[in-house]
Amino acid sequence: MAGLPFDQRDGEIWFDGKFIPWADAKLHVLSHGLHYASCVFEGERAYGGQIFKSEEHTKRLHASAGELGFVIPWTETQINEAKEELLKRMNLVDAYLRPVAWRGSEMMGVSAQHNTIHLAIAAWEWPSYFKPEERLKGIRLDLAKYRRPDPQTAPYKSKAAGLYMICTLSKHAAEGKGYADAMMLDWRGQVAEATGANVFFIKDGQIHTPKPDCFLDGITRRTVIGLARDRGIEVIERVIMPEEMEGFEQCFLTGTAAEVTPVSEIGPYNFQVGEITKTLMEDYDALVRAKQPSPAAV
Repeated sequence: MAGLPFDQRDGEIWFDGKFIPWADAKLHVLSHGLHYASCVFEGERAYGGQIFKSEEHTKRLHASAGELGFVIPWTETQINEAKEELLKRMNLVDAYLRPVAWRGSEMMGVSAQHNTIHLAIAAWEWPSYFKPEERLKGIRLDLAKYRRPDPQTAPYKSKAAGLYMICTLSKHAAEGKGYADAMMLDWRGQVAEATGANVFFIKDGQIHTPKPDCFLDGITRRTVIGLARDRGIEVIERVIMPEEMEGFEQCFLTGTAAEVTPVSEIGPYNFQVGEITKTLMEDYDALVRAKQPSPAAV
């Protein structure tokens, strides 16, 4: 089904508590989630038929909804079981899953306190987020025009649809210039993240990464920090200014879709795909596929 529009695919989608044909998973054009971005979602991957950190993603889905002031009317256990059953029904082994919850169409206006909360879960085959040939040699990033907002202006701890508007705009602009993605600063001018992934830099055997104080502290981000520390590599979470990128030796992105992806260029700054980055790529792959990481130290 590769290349088919997502509304024209076959299979089933879990929708408000039951499995329905893929083509029937529709919402009304006057749904509040469409007009006012009262919508939260997750991005998850399954490897070998097992959903990686499924429970952690579901907890975050509920927490994201809470940040937007609504309660998802299905328990974490119900959602986790639905995801597992969906994989079986779709006959998927290596897959991407997208749970999404939103306010419905009972009220149309900024206030929609009594709207029904809907939940859907879809799953499909999805290979590497970036082109394989680009990923192995390091992807190229532009510097984004838009910035991650002040925490006092947006619920940054929520994986909310509305927070991705500037990400789409920034990624489109970057792709229009021949880049794979864009690096975003925050409202203070500090390095923040890419449009859908967290960023890490390496210098003198240490890993440096921005503090997630105005953007999502990704599940993959935390996982990779743990893998690095298991290797005895120091990970420093701190303020990183754009001009510091000139002095870093390596750079990589992390995310459920991106996994661990090396970066060769961010605007005028260049990086090598070095041993620490390669080791973390291997360790992450070993973890998600339940393989034993290489004992070799970096």
